[in-house]
Amino acid sequence: MSHRSCTIFSILLLLLIFTLLSPTQADETTPPTQKEEPQIKPINPDTDWGSFYDPKNVFCGKYDCYKILGFDYFQWGDAPPSLKEITKSYRSLSRQWHPDKNKAKGAREKFVVIAKAYEVLTDSTKRAEYDHFRDRPDEYFRKYGSGVLWEYAPKSDASFVIILFLIAGSAFTYYAQKSRWQKIANHLIKAAVEDASAMEGGSAESVEIREKAFEILAQKKAENGTVVDDGHEQESGGKKGKAGDKKKKGSKLNAKEKKEKEMEELRPIVVELVNEIDDFGAGFRKPTMHDLLVVRMVKWPYKITKSLLWWSKYFIRRAKKLPYNEEERETLTINAVGEVAWVAASDDDRQKMLTMDLWIMDNLIAWKEEQEMNQLGLSATRKKQLKKYIKKKGGLDAVYDDGIKLD
Repeated sequence: MSHRSCTIFSILLLLLIFTLLSPTQADETTPPTQKEEPQIKPINPDTDWGSFYDPKNVFCGKYDCYKILGFDYFQWGDAPPSLKEITKSYRSLSRQWHPDKNKAKGAREKFVVIAKAYEVLTDSTKRAEYDHFRDRPDEYFRKYGSGVLWEYAPKSDASFVIILFLIAGSAFTYYAQKSRWQKIANHLIKAAVEDASAMEGGSAESVEIREKAFEILAQKKAENGTVVDDGHEQESGGKKGKAGDKKKKGSKLNAKEKKEKEMEELRPIVVELVNEIDDFGAGFRKPTMHDLLVVRMVKWPYKITKSLLWWSKYFIRRAKKLPYNEEERETLTINAVGEVAWVAASDDDRQKMLTMDLWIMDNLIAWKEEQEMNQLGLSATRKKQLKKYIKKKGGLDAVYDDGIKLD
């Protein structure tokens, strides 16, 4: 072989070797191509599965069992899908959506719905009932009931609800007690400032507070060097002016202005005195921790037991026809006239009330009429006349109806 032939042969051999090695080199330099995962169609049952009235989830819930398996009720006409076609469709869909084979989000839920549809449509009795109810929701309602129009809220922690209730209840009972005390306090302040009589709602307590307020007011004026003289207010201890020893006099006030000024000066002192009273009696006292609902609830068993024992003893004594003892008379009298009237009464009035058997209605009415006449400030003669008239007419209301003057 000639030298030229050897050279050509060598070149061809090299080209062959390079050609054979080129794919291997390409594999070593080119990164391997990643295999793309198949794109799974998003689940959209609201558009793909139709709808059906099944609020009790007897069949496929709000979806159409046929539509779930790929059949359209409104298109097959007189040729509904056979059991074989339903089974075939189910197997195809189950292979696609079985959670062991499909890891997409929602695949498990969709597979459960598909299995439920297959269960309904392969049961001849259920399928017949399902087809019957399709256009007869009223019959479905009669058999299975309507959908739930409301639902329970998530369960709350019972202990939290109880604590919240106790806090709210305690706040309410506390301020309710404060309101009761404030109501009596406002009435007492008004009566003391305006010097109200018994007919106008005044009482011995309001008179006492008014007198004490006057003493404090006079003391304050004395400390300030103010002297009241015939309607003039004069300030003593002032410096002499150039015109001589003239006292600085205030303007003279008429009776109405004097009374208004007096009330204006007395009011803050009366308010301060009334605020010092913690308990007006009959439960009208300033609130304390004992008025909190929590504390009251703790005391309930004791109070209920005490009340039951008292009434048990009371009825036993009545059954034995024993006379009323002092405790029974006092309790029955307080229940009849009320705690407010009992506390407001003097010791002599209370003793008299205990002898009147006021728990008997006729006696109670007579006592109330007596109290009304006392408040009117009638003389003994006038009271006697009115009592005769009341006895004849049957009540104090008849006196007002007949227009008889009570003064």
